[in-house]
Amino acid sequence: MATAQRPLQQVPGLRFQKLLGSGAGGFGALPNLRRYGFMAVWESEEAAEAFFGTHPLWQQYRQRTSAIWTARLAPIKAHGLWDGVNPFDYASEPTETAAPDGEPVLVLTRASIRLRKTPRFWRYVAPVSATIADAPGVRAAIGLGELPVVRQATVSLWDSAQAMQEYAYRSEKHKEVIRLTRQEDWYAEEMFARFRVLGTEGVWDGLGV
Repeated sequence: MATAQRPLQQVPGLRFQKLLGSGAGGFGALPNLRRYGFMAVWESEEAAEAFFGTHPLWQQYRQRTSAIWTARLAPIKAHGLWDGVNPFDYASEPTETAAPDGEPVLVLTRASIRLRKTPRFWRYVAPVSATIADAPGVRAAIGLGELPVVRQATVSLWDSAQAMQEYAYRSEKHKEVIRLTRQEDWYAEEMFARFRVLGTEGVWDGLGV
């Protein structure tokens, strides 16, 4: 994690990337030092395949892991900013395309939390985020982050967009967190993105998802 930024900045075709840590117990504030995430936006499928197939950095990661799960994604809808840009708002490609009914979707949410708001955020959001993992229609979910406590993200894989929307709009706890987020201005920057799942490989907690 600490030494990867320089080689990643030199990868051909890598448009935007983030190395992410994970939370203890899936969504806790304390780190899980055994699980990490890598999010990357590519100029082409060929550039991605070259990196994952031959790049020395990724080969080192493969040698040091007991399991890897990888998803190939295409953005359906993305709004908000990540480091001042929307990395999924492609200049020559639409960011909003309909996903066929019943097709799995992956959702990414991330936010930079205002430092003085962190106690309230963790009091209300962390318990609610943890409920995602047990929501009907969820195949997998995890809390990730660029920095502990203040730069947080969640990734969740759903059976369908309908299952995701039923959780988002029918869960009273989730709706309350959305209300508090707006009312108390917790975030200095935030992003929500939804993706079609073009393909997956590997295992997540010992299972193919």
